[in-house]
Amino acid sequence: MDTKSQFSPAERLHLADLWNRHADEDLVCIDVHQETHDVKTFTFASPEGKRFAFEAGQYFLFDLEVGGEPESRCYSISSSPRRSNAFSVTVKRVAGGKISNWLHDTLAVGSKVKANGPLGHFIRPNAKKYLFLSGGSGITPVMAMVRELADTCEPADVVFLHAGRSPKDLIFRDDLACLAARMKGLRLQFLPETVLGETQWPGLTGRISADYMKLAVPDLAERVVMCCGPAPFMAAARTITAELGVPPQNYIEESFDAAVIDEIDIPVVEEAAIRSFQVSFAKQARQIDVSGEQTVLSCAKKAGVKLPSSCSNGVCGTCKSKLVSGTVDMNHNGGIRQREIDAGLFLPCCSKPLSDLVIDR
Repeated sequence: MDTKSQFSPAERLHLADLWNRHADEDLVCIDVHQETHDVKTFTFASPEGKRFAFEAGQYFLFDLEVGGEPESRCYSISSSPRRSNAFSVTVKRVAGGKISNWLHDTLAVGSKVKANGPLGHFIRPNAKKYLFLSGGSGITPVMAMVRELADTCEPADVVFLHAGRSPKDLIFRDDLACLAARMKGLRLQFLPETVLGETQWPGLTGRISADYMKLAVPDLAERVVMCCGPAPFMAAARTITAELGVPPQNYIEESFDAAVIDEIDIPVVEEAAIRSFQVSFAKQARQIDVSGEQTVLSCAKKAGVKLPSSCSNGVCGTCKSKLVSGTVDMNHNGGIRQREIDAGLFLPCCSKPLSDLVIDR
């Protein structure tokens, strides 16, 4: 029996009561929960009481002001989309991380922030069997997926394999145990690298490998793999699952871990025909030359100019900056609103200069 609704999340809600990512941006924090020693979950609601329609696996882009400077970061939703009155994001404190530390130390119940979303395409396809594969804080989008399955009582065969540094770093460990106790089709596999702090650990330790995956998920080739985690973890997962027979179309991953820098080699014979523009970063007092065939972010990274970035393809909005003067050819994928563009903001990651530029960075 198919228990999934024939209606999308948006269709299940009245449009007048629904959060509109193109018009709404204000959120209020209604709960802060300590998950582990360095991970917190922040729950947000609309001050107007609007409800949220999103898919498990999507994320919100938060526009914050930290130390008087505008900052943008994207965080995956960790709560079930079936609970539409609010949503949660789960954030790990990163040593030296400007935003994660600010959130952990400053954001409290009653705090107001601005955000854009839901965004992203890391969506679970219909399948009979899944492997949810996560490392570290990459657990958040797949946690939303398993929570949705629990809320809908949807029959599913799911192996949930989560890796972490040690048992104390396994995010949602107790929550997953509770879900597994009542979801007959959910099987858990935890893989800490070490047993630091829990010497009686009953399972295996180490990192994912082909041998481990054969033991933990013997029918891996029959499953749709939803993977999220640090870049090295996902690179290993991609290679291992392919070696063990998972078709490319059945391996789906999500990551904001590494910026992709354009490496466009311009043939020497064409250099004269391609115009170069001067791009100035006002706050850093830096000037670089950027070809009309390259993005501002790719050249800035190569020149050592400091710009926040994440997805590098116009999705997350992390690199959003003020364009003081000049024009660009920007091809974004939802990481910036039209009203922000009208206000002079742009995304360096997906913008090529059409003139000399001055950027407020």
